Amino acid sequence: MEKPPVHKPKAMLRREAGLGAVSERSRVDPKIGARLIVVSHRRRNDRDQPSRGRPPGPEHAASTGHRRRLEEAQGEWLWGWHTVVAALGNPDRAPVKRLVATADRARAIAERFGAARPVEIADPVAIGNLLPQGAVHQGVALRIPPIEPLSLEDLAQPADGFLLMLDQVTDPQNVGAIFRAAAAFGAKGVILQDRHAPALAGALAKAAAGAIDKIPHARETNLSRALERLEKMGWRAVGLDGEAPESLARTLDARPTVLVMGSEGEGLRRLVREHCDVLAKIPMPGGFESLNVAAAAAVALYEASRPRGGPKS
Repeated sequence: MEKPPVHKPKAMLRREAGLGAVSERSRVDPKIGARLIVVSHRRRNDRDQPSRGRPPGPEHAASTGHRRRLEEAQGEWLWGWHTVVAALGNPDRAPVKRLVATADRARAIAERFGAARPVEIADPVAIGNLLPQGAVHQGVALRIPPIEPLSLEDLAQPADGFLLMLDQVTDPQNVGAIFRAAAAFGAKGVILQDRHAPALAGALAKAAAGAIDKIPHARETNLSRALERLEKMGWRAVGLDGEAPESLARTLDARPTVLVMGSEGEGLRRLVREHCDVLAKIPMPGGFESLNVAAAAAVALYEASRPRGGPKS
């Protein structure tokens, strides 16, 4: 006769997933005027870890499934004050799934967005347990679906200003810093690869400091074909290449321009390079070419933001 399945409480599953014990209680905060869920977690320690010598039992499947669900949920988490505030203030975002903050941060959120927005009050350790290890959350975390990209046509029309295209730039910290620079220098938008680009969440969103909700983006499977479509819409493509004969400053003019940046290791791929109207370099008179792709993008965006006259003859 089969034994009935064992139903374990959530606290036990969290211990097996290495997240420590959890307790919840609710209270009404008079300063916010809303009922808050107060969550606290015991810090993980060695006693929370399963015995290495014990063979996996029926509880292993439940623990593995629970951990998988947590990993999937982590793909929707944003953290950091500027990142979360920008997401909450973006009317094009999907509905919030969960908002967790320390008491001080919850009061600041209520003052900015009103008391109707539900906030879970948690201590810093509890918030950290919801996020990847080492996440600097600054007392606030938000679970929300990723921001939706625009179509290339919606992003690029009308043709004016400058766009940034990233060819196989995959490091989340670099992409986040590039979004931040794009917002600082007034780029019209950022074009990413559909597959070879990180999701706009997590560490990337933290590095962007809210810029992913300020600068629109598009995702394209084939960047070479995207450049062909952009050309038909009136855009000129300038590829950044350290071996190019001309400097970026001499290459840019007043025409709508797509700055195309490649990865640090490989640079621009051949087909993407061939679809650029011109290649340009950032001069480095110091003789020490040490700029990573995020720093190079910031320099290129600054140069593109400078006022210029008409097209060169």
